[in-house]
Amino acid sequence: MLEIEERLLAKGITVPHIVEAAMALRVPGGYDSRETACALAGTISAALRDPDVASLLLGAILLEDENRIRNHSEIPGDTNGPVGISIAEMIGGARARFEFNRYETEKPGILFDLGPVLDNAVTGLIAGCTARLSECV
Repeated sequence: MLEIEERLLAKGITVPHIVEAAMALRVPGGYDSRETACALAGTISAALRDPDVASLLLGAILLEDENRIRNHSEIPGDTNGPVGISIAEMIGGARARFEFNRYETEKPGILFDLGPVLDNAVTGLIAGCTARLSECV
């Protein structure tokens, strides 16, 4: 639809990178780590096919690109995460907000290297998917 996986790939972000960041703060549950990683990859891929999630991720990509092109410093070093929280709750419900805060604080894996808006958007993707996955355990 919005080719969001290709757009993320152009930014150096792949599903395996997202899974790796999610696994960094994994809380052991009913799955072993390999099963968890596979389940997360499937949940993330499904979320990326959701037009609402894809639209918010696309908006984050475009906002950061525009800011970089114009060399503005209008985006603070760390935003409050409204895009990320929206993505998280869209995928994983209100429970995802806790996950969002955990990942946003630690910034594991690829999250550390992303700009402030895209970092929050991908954090929301991880938070929503980990919250949804924990419902299944």
